Amino acid sequence: MFDAKAAKDACVEWIREFFEKNGPGCNAVVGISGGKDSSVVAALCVEALGRDRVIGVLMPNGEQPDIDMARLLVEHLGIRNYTVNIKEALDALKSAIPLDMSAQSLTNLPPRIRMSTLYAVSQSMNGRVANTCNLSEDWVGYSTRYGDSVGDFSPCSGFTVQEVKAIGRVLGLPDALVEKAPTDGLCGKTDEDNLGFTYAELDRYIRDGIIDDPDKKALIDKKHKANLFKLELMPSFVYKPGE
Repeated sequence: MFDAKAAKDACVEWIREFFEKNGPGCNAVVGISGGKDSSVVAALCVEALGRDRVIGVLMPNGEQPDIDMARLLVEHLGIRNYTVNIKEALDALKSAIPLDMSAQSLTNLPPRIRMSTLYAVSQSMNGRVANTCNLSEDWVGYSTRYGDSVGDFSPCSGFTVQEVKAIGRVLGLPDALVEKAPTDGLCGKTDEDNLGFTYAELDRYIRDGIIDDPDKKALIDKKHKANLFKLELMPSFVYKPGE
């Protein structure tokens, strides 16, 4: 059985220790999408540091249909927040690149612009950027390299989706945020539509090694193997003089 309160308490203490070692007095900067992951990370940071040291950044791309969920979160937590619409920057960059961009590069460009925005805010506000990925997403590479996959500290990368939800409930977050169907905010589909399996199936496989559908097992294993590089440090050539 997952002890959500014990896990929450341990994570809060870890965040405090991180900031003591890597920026006493600094602020936590969190990109707020309105989904469970950014909501839980922001709430963990508020408990660890106090609401005065947590800054939320809302980053719609033009019109965002569920922006009200992001506003609900920052109002619920009572944190400072800024809204930065990335549409003009995105359109300008697409126009400036002198080639036909692939569909995947067009999909990944917004999260990379959002991460640049978070670091611009962070460096201007004495901050540290929070990564909001969870273990389930990382397991199958469901994140954008140098986009939402990065940050200065990662509170939830050791928790599955089901565990993140349980922590969200312990933190007292509104059900609308905890139970909101996860989407990437890019293609109009849910994460599970894109992945080809549910997070419940994936989480059970990660924690217990059990999955009923052999085709889904093969798909998960394939995605996990193909995306391990996202979790590793960049390979570097080691020069050894005289050899």
